[in-house]
Amino acid sequence: MDGGLLGVSLGAGMLAAVNPCGFALLPAYVSLLLNAGGSAGFGGAVMRALGITAAMTAGFAGVFALFGLAVAPVASQLQQHLPWFTLTLGVVLVLMGVWMLSGRSLNVPRVPLRRSRASRPAPLARTFTSMAGFGASYAVASLSCTIAPFLAVVVAGFRTDVLDGIALFLAYAAGMGLVVGTLAIATALASHRVVTGLRQAGRWTPRIAGALLAVAGAYVAYYGAWELRVLGGAEAEDPVIDTAATIQQSMATAVDTVGAIGWLALGGLLLLGTGVLAVRQRRSVRAPG
Repeated sequence: MDGGLLGVSLGAGMLAAVNPCGFALLPAYVSLLLNAGGSAGFGGAVMRALGITAAMTAGFAGVFALFGLAVAPVASQLQQHLPWFTLTLGVVLVLMGVWMLSGRSLNVPRVPLRRSRASRPAPLARTFTSMAGFGASYAVASLSCTIAPFLAVVVAGFRTDVLDGIALFLAYAAGMGLVVGTLAIATALASHRVVTGLRQAGRWTPRIAGALLAVAGAYVAYYGAWELRVLGGAEAEDPVIDTAATIQQSMATAVDTVGAIGWLALGGLLLLGTGVLAVRQRRSVRAPG
């Protein structure tokens, strides 16, 4: 396979992480990462962030795999209904954010691995299935903006050769995961310092996360309503959407400028820094009073 085509697919996946339709969910993603903070040290915080990234990327890629390969023949008919999902998703995120702002936590049942722990709830941001669901929601909200390049690059590759298509799909998923994974590691390191420094006031962490979630949800719902208005024949110009589009374009330009090698290097440096911080933290704990 032409390596350039793999690069195009990787780049498309990276830009999919900051697409115009779904980029506002990144603050919601950060809020869930903040709410997943714990006291397991830098290494533990980063491992949680990597697990959350893997779950979100799996959910995101799974939707694109299903939509691109199984639903592509009727994609045009389904696309006009996607804004309703975007609107509904935004409202749900607002309700979740308000719930967290009130001081409550988001819990879902844990898949029982041991009978003795079957009844214990698990925080939303720490469960693989919940974050995979968030990634799937991110993908569906992003479909109307990203499905065209996905079909052009990845699905076209499947029609030429199955192995080529698989390679292109994995490159697309890796591109998305590379961006959100680097963001997750950086957030985990920052949130660990914040949570550690403000441990006595730790009750504010979920409230901050809830505020981010509510604001992100409000924009997502607004975007869905705007899409429905435009589909109904209204003018496309909107000050809120235009301002957000400017921000999104700046983010997309930054992602594209850094490039895959840059994101890999940044992620590697963050992981290296995590190792150094974890070693220092371990030594400080072992040091005599």
